[in-house]
Amino acid sequence: MATQQSDAAASNNPSVAKPGPCTLVIFGANGDLTKRLVTPALYNLSLTGLLPDNFAMLGVDHNGKDDVEWREHLTASIHSFVGGTGEFDPAKIDEKAWGWLTERMYYLVGDFEDEGTFTRLHDVLAGIDEKNGTAGNVIFYLAVADRFFGTVVDQLGRAKLVDAEEGEGKPWRRVVIEKPFGHDLQTSRELNVRILQSLREDQIYRIDHFLGKETVQNIMAVRFGNGMFEPMWNRDHIDHVQITVAETVGVEGRGSFYEGTGALRDMVPNHVFQLLCMTAMEPPTSFAADAIRSKKVDVFAAIKSIQPEHAVRGQYDAGAVLGKTVRAYRTEPNVDAGSDVETYVALRIMIDNWRWAGVPFYIRTGKYMTQRTTEIAIRCKSAPTMLFDHGSGAAMHPNWLVLQIQPDEGISVQFEVKKPGPVVELKSVKMNFSYSDWFPPQQNVGYETLLYDVMIGDQMLFQRADQVEEGWRIVQPVLDAWAKDTPDDFPNYIAGTAGPAEGDALLARDGGRSWRPVRVDSGPRKLTAGNK
Repeated sequence: MATQQSDAAASNNPSVAKPGPCTLVIFGANGDLTKRLVTPALYNLSLTGLLPDNFAMLGVDHNGKDDVEWREHLTASIHSFVGGTGEFDPAKIDEKAWGWLTERMYYLVGDFEDEGTFTRLHDVLAGIDEKNGTAGNVIFYLAVADRFFGTVVDQLGRAKLVDAEEGEGKPWRRVVIEKPFGHDLQTSRELNVRILQSLREDQIYRIDHFLGKETVQNIMAVRFGNGMFEPMWNRDHIDHVQITVAETVGVEGRGSFYEGTGALRDMVPNHVFQLLCMTAMEPPTSFAADAIRSKKVDVFAAIKSIQPEHAVRGQYDAGAVLGKTVRAYRTEPNVDAGSDVETYVALRIMIDNWRWAGVPFYIRTGKYMTQRTTEIAIRCKSAPTMLFDHGSGAAMHPNWLVLQIQPDEGISVQFEVKKPGPVVELKSVKMNFSYSDWFPPQQNVGYETLLYDVMIGDQMLFQRADQVEEGWRIVQPVLDAWAKDTPDDFPNYIAGTAGPAEGDALLARDGGRSWRPVRVDSGPRKLTAGNK
């Protein structure tokens, strides 16, 4: 039996402390999330030596498997990713690191709504603890459909499986909850009230894998670690901010899920608002979890609820994405033929505080767009134009600071220089920083840092209850308006383009502003009677 992680692991992270012993219990052990993201993240942590020496992993699901069958299922799954194109696409699997992990995998068959499952879970955990020396520390990971969040937490509470106090030398119990955390303001409040009957806030880790990405965390480093940026990060120097999360995939067989969710619920109160908060927050007094989370809540509190006239929705029609013909949303499996669910959303947001008064934040996210990209684009105010006016032929273009989150993570600065020649003519140029030029590539699906933080008890990258509720409060008027109003122009953008024309109009009416191009469109974008 292997007793250590891979040979390279011990030296990969000499400055990072290993977490203490624990067992990770995954509810939804056979689900897509466990297979595609959680298990690869655990493998990557094993590969880099950042799992506890005394570690175990227990899968719980209704499917009839035993320990060996579950190990074989995950082994086949992780090998299937080799050489792929997804978030986890290793060149090969380190068999020693994977073997170390699989030897610590166990499986329990059980129904989440059956109290007997949790009685058996209590006994199984005791046996795992005795065998693996996990000191009674347990993480319960809810990789299940959101309708089971409250049910599982209720059952954990009734079975006394989460009765523990954080403290030196005391066994702890923590619960990781995936998104969506509610479907609107009311349901998010109800879920918070329900789970807080069994858990303390310091036991709850509301996870958003966006915050596990290095470049998202780098936003704070760029802002607060550089004297050249922080002084200009305010209304005196910034004209507006654009946050784009564009995807080149459709609903990917998740039609039934998407029909009850839509782009706004799926992306905005969690992923996109986290990017907005990290861009707009005030400097925290420290990197303590509550110091940072409180600054994020301050940003939310300064945002007025969005009114419907400042929101645009869209739905994709058939088209071509990256050279491949794709179907319309309404013809996807498990989607209503007359569906009015949005696959694109754009919003105009104002932050009513001293730093950002008068600076619009425009956000957009959509499926089947021109190119996959997540970026935060900050447009600076123009310099005085006495020297460079349009009459002289030396027209000025805007300066941009762009934080590229994915893919090709990095930062670019666009500014003006004089074009060589006998006349004064300005030319926009860019300076680019790319992570890949400075740092060795790392396999990272976005969950590694978050799982590590749960193990060490650091809640900095996880949402607090008030933060979740504020996010829903901001978008609630839009949700209410869209629930009452059926759009008469869906579908209103062709797959493979940059979204509906109404998204452009949202910016254009604010003094002629425009989106930074996702990419130059190769075909028609506005649907007409001839191409609808």
